Amino acid sequence: VTAVSMDLPFAAKRFCTTEGIENLTAASDFRNKDFVRAYGVLMADGPLAGIISARAIFAIDRDGRVAYKQAVPEITEEPDYDEALEAAKAAAAK
Repeated sequence: VTAVSMDLPFAAKRFCTTEGIENLTAASDFRNKDFVRAYGVLMADGPLAGIISARAIFAIDRDGRVAYKQAVPEITEEPDYDEALEAAKAAAAK
């Protein structure tokens, strides 16, 4: 699992350490915004436009194709992690 955020790399690492998260690669798109632009999740409107990404989950299959995408309508909402996990398992099994 790789989590990509617009946080600075040290902030993402601190979050994982504080929360006891070990089996996760934390990646930062703070500087270049390549990921958020490529996946269409850079916030385009409002006071946070260009600063943060939408909260989204992608499952990528073995061929590098997006097999599943879930984006929540409000940044304060959590995605359905169970649904995303099942989609990731299915994508990995193909």
